[in-house]
Amino acid sequence: MKKFTKSEASDFFDTLIAAHPDAETELHYVNNYTLLVSVALSAQATDVSVNKATKDLFQKVKTPQDMLDLGEKTLRKHIKTIGLYNTKAKNVIKTARMLVDLHDGIVPDNRASLEALPGVGRKTANVVLNIAFGQPTVAVDTHLFRLGNRIGIAPGKTPLMVEKQYEQVTPARHMRDAHLALILHGRYTCKAQKPLCHVCPVTIFCRSFKELSA
Repeated sequence: MKKFTKSEASDFFDTLIAAHPDAETELHYVNNYTLLVSVALSAQATDVSVNKATKDLFQKVKTPQDMLDLGEKTLRKHIKTIGLYNTKAKNVIKTARMLVDLHDGIVPDNRASLEALPGVGRKTANVVLNIAFGQPTVAVDTHLFRLGNRIGIAPGKTPLMVEKQYEQVTPARHMRDAHLALILHGRYTCKAQKPLCHVCPVTIFCRSFKELSA
């Protein structure tokens, strides 16, 4: 698959961002802490299912101390409709304890501290750093991994390889907004099954589309 030139990558992201000018996360949250919780809960779960589970939860919980006061047993009841809820509940409580004990209840704004929290991996850290703190990170989920390889903009065999490719080809002016636009594009247009190529704004750049059309 032919690599994107710097000019092509620039045009690709200009077009993609223009198609999603107001891209935002579809996870519901009220502050940086609840964002962290929502993103952690979304692993192997849909945003819709997480939002349903946290609707009532975030009426009661807005800080790490609130979560500790709520307790693991009650937390499990709130999130029992989400996959792996037992493990996630344990990690959320442990994370709340660490935030209170080590960070004065404040979500840290650096990768090392975030990834030291139970259940917080590189993808979750990248999402929080990007959305909460405006840092130019690319969080590679299943959508970004698929798009990177299908479109050819950021090919790689692992999420980290794909992330590094995105970092290399994404223009600096779009680094803040690229990952949210890519998520929405992958979720609603370039779907895993039956991508909607006929309405896709970036087919002119897509390597897979060109191969299929040849």
